[in-house]
Amino acid sequence: MLEFLKQLTDPQSIIQYGGLALLLFVVFAETGLLIGFFLPGDSLIFISGLICVSRPELLDVNLLTLIISLSIAAIMGNVVGYWFGYKVGPPLFTRKDSLIFKKKYLETTKTFYDKNGGKTLIIGRFLPIIRTFAPILAGVIKLDFKKFMFYNIVGAVAWIASLCSLGYYLGSYKIVQDNVGYIVIALIIITAIPVAIAYFKGRNKSK
Repeated sequence: MLEFLKQLTDPQSIIQYGGLALLLFVVFAETGLLIGFFLPGDSLIFISGLICVSRPELLDVNLLTLIISLSIAAIMGNVVGYWFGYKVGPPLFTRKDSLIFKKKYLETTKTFYDKNGGKTLIIGRFLPIIRTFAPILAGVIKLDFKKFMFYNIVGAVAWIASLCSLGYYLGSYKIVQDNVGYIVIALIIITAIPVAIAYFKGRNKSK
């Protein structure tokens, strides 16, 4: 089990271990389940595009099919997150921390949401933690479902299409293939900066 969880944090292992099916599940889980916040969404999507062109034996689908499949998984994940937040409601903010739930993640998302409103569902797609908790928060505040779905679809397609296409077109260059690890680290750092800013702003505000 520990080895499997370790593989779920490594984008290349996810694709090698479970192919397209596991790839779709991970994208769905990161955007729709509380336990998904630790999964490598950005780097996974980027690398799936890269492997699609450089190692078709691991991911034998064309780019358009990959983008459509991943977008649907991301959209459905957000829908599940929305209805979870809608059913649980405000008590989620008073829930005790557990192994898979940290109240600070929800509070960080709320700080980001207070600043950006419904656009958080689009911007947040590119930010770890925020993309997991944004749809849940939208459900908690009972954002109009039609408006939620608009932001949900636009955000999912923009997120998947941009990162997947970037990986696909850069994947044909050997220098990129040889330095995937460094690219993944750079993606993690870049996407973590806005989350860290929102977190510290939330802490200062609560103080």
